[in-house]
Amino acid sequence: MPTVIVDGREIEIGADERLNCIEAARRAGTEIPHYCWHPGLSVVASCRMCLIEVGSRDAETGKISMVPKLVPGCQTPAKDGTVIVTQSSTVIESRARVEEALLIDHPIDCPICDKAGECLLQDYHFEHGKAERRADILPFTSKKRDVGPTVTLFADRCIMCTRCVRFTREVSGTGELMVNSRGSKEEIDIFPGYPLDNKLSGNVVDLCPVGALGDKDFLYQQRVWFLKRDEGVCGGCSAGCSIHVEHNQDTVYRLKPRENQHVNKWWICDEGRYGWHHLHDPQRLVEPTHRQSGQSLPTEWSHVVSELRANLNAAVSTGGRLGVAVSPMLTVEEAWMLCTLAREIDPQALLAVGHVPSRGEDESFPGGFTIRGEKCPNRVGVEHVIAAFDPTVPKWESLLESVEAGRCSAVWITAAYPPAGSRPAAESEPWIDEATAARVARLCEQTGTCLVVQDLFESPLSAHATWLLPAAGFAERSGTWVNHAQWAQHFERAIRPPSGVWPEGRLFWNMLGRRGLYDPAAIRREAAAASTALAALAEDLPSVGLDLRLQQLATT
Repeated sequence: MPTVIVDGREIEIGADERLNCIEAARRAGTEIPHYCWHPGLSVVASCRMCLIEVGSRDAETGKISMVPKLVPGCQTPAKDGTVIVTQSSTVIESRARVEEALLIDHPIDCPICDKAGECLLQDYHFEHGKAERRADILPFTSKKRDVGPTVTLFADRCIMCTRCVRFTREVSGTGELMVNSRGSKEEIDIFPGYPLDNKLSGNVVDLCPVGALGDKDFLYQQRVWFLKRDEGVCGGCSAGCSIHVEHNQDTVYRLKPRENQHVNKWWICDEGRYGWHHLHDPQRLVEPTHRQSGQSLPTEWSHVVSELRANLNAAVSTGGRLGVAVSPMLTVEEAWMLCTLAREIDPQALLAVGHVPSRGEDESFPGGFTIRGEKCPNRVGVEHVIAAFDPTVPKWESLLESVEAGRCSAVWITAAYPPAGSRPAAESEPWIDEATAARVARLCEQTGTCLVVQDLFESPLSAHATWLLPAAGFAERSGTWVNHAQWAQHFERAIRPPSGVWPEGRLFWNMLGRRGLYDPAAIRREAAAASTALAALAEDLPSVGLDLRLQQLATT
């Protein structure tokens, strides 16, 4: 195996791996500071922060010969016999000088900068910079301007790493950003008449190592050291991007991409990035209601657990079937419990995949990222679950046909669909159209069918529900989602739902008579024992939350 020596420590790398010195040093537990380099972008070696000493070791004699000058670690490949020195006095002095040069004209406005607390310029200064400033502190001036609908540019904070420029050219392929002027006057800017307005534009804020690019949605909202960070999965489309949910006191403040080379690499789209505001929408359903004698009255969850099951049992006893729409917004564990509950109530219950929202076609970008037209995160997972109960895997249309034919004496429709994009619920089209909702409601009223609707917001269907139950949002539930490519990802809830809302898993757990608190891991084991296709979910997945065996089982 090829061997690289990092500060005297030997590490092995793959024979076919193409690593630079920064990546090789990370294998040895050493972080080489850098600004301009990013693994998802081309290499420009412009910041010079990653300068290191490099040499090679002769395979036969073992003699080491060093290159007589410092080289950029980002641009230097690590091969068999490469020797990397990251802590020599020459390297340390070089880093200090680079830091000093960057700070000569940089405004010292950390107290009002949104990047404070997660700024590489701050971190590297304390770790690698000089102890004292030798230049005069200049009067503070702010060159602030909008470069697009979601991003603000603070030009005087920019260190010209050009990550953002390369992103718009290589990943989004839109090329709105450029370097304007030359030398000490150069600045990042947009081409006249072409604002930064692509569907991946928010990623430039994540890429910026300093406070030059600010997210308008997050600007001045919260100090980053107050935020708590949880690993999650975006529920905006069937890509199922890995994300970090950053929140404080049960309030989400921003979503950021989490690296996952199998799913979304380093990026997320703006629709997913800003698609969390509905979690705190004042129009959300926050208490269960029960319609009796034409009146919908609030009820307690303890009554829902007992009375809802009794109502469904009574409806099924008249000779009809229980029809259940299993929403693709539910986790695998929630879907499994709902199907199990339905079959306990009615062994012949019709289990159908709920409405699958879709908007347009898949949209791919030059950097390999794709926004999926299917706007739900777990259709594949729900289909796997239903297949364990009914190999035909009925769809939403099958449930509607059964309702129209009068074969269902009880219907349970789970939804939990967020508003389209990042728009408020009041400005977004409901997930079910007026005509379909009216048809379902009319047939249910004519036949006396018990209609249960579980949703985030009121819809044309909720007004006719016998039982209207609030649902949980993507950051408020725990479980597993399986994306369009069969990748399964576990996640835990980041925030608690609004007061008065039970997540679906908790309700199903209690209606099944399970003791203790809802335990998604126990449900995964139960589902894995009963379903070959779900067997891989029983084991603990890695931190990135992936298991290739689920994909292999689904395609064989």
